[in-house]
Amino acid sequence: MPAADTARVLMIMLHHSEDGAPSGTLRVVGRPGETAFDGWIDLIGLITEARSEEMNNAATMRSAYERINGGDLDDYAALVAEDFVEHSEIPGLPATKSGMLEYFGMILAAFPDLHFIVDDLIVGDGKAVARATVTGTHQGEFMGVPATGNRAEIQLIDIMGFGDDGLIHEHWGVADMLSLLQQIGAVPA
Repeated sequence: MPAADTARVLMIMLHHSEDGAPSGTLRVVGRPGETAFDGWIDLIGLITEARSEEMNNAATMRSAYERINGGDLDDYAALVAEDFVEHSEIPGLPATKSGMLEYFGMILAAFPDLHFIVDDLIVGDGKAVARATVTGTHQGEFMGVPATGNRAEIQLIDIMGFGDDGLIHEHWGVADMLSLLQQIGAVPA
């Protein structure tokens, strides 16, 4: 993973003792509070922890897609916090974890071979943004449209917000639904 994908802004208040050993505080910009350190090993550990937190968010987002690709919503649900909020309206479903899981259940019933490919992934400030290509074959009813057997491919943008627990707490998304409906024959192209 390129360093630019995992970089964070860190502010270090550094003091040196008479023997040259560092001490002070480290603050991760965008996070509340500071953490004290005493010695180079503590400082390096704090910096490594701050950087790996962002890498974990990227890995969690990729893992979310892989779990959906595998069709295992229970496995995917393990990455999602109980207080999850869906910010993109899903008509007829609550903006909660259970509503989102029900929505993915309907999508997987209509497109059992659904597959996400991450084209770009940007991570920072407790969020991850992905531009993804999604493919699938329309093998079940979707939005009132009976199965057509048509293969579809659309683009989407997903933003996932993560909590300190590393779980997905929020989601915003934009998908090219018009293109999808055209490809499955629901609306003229």
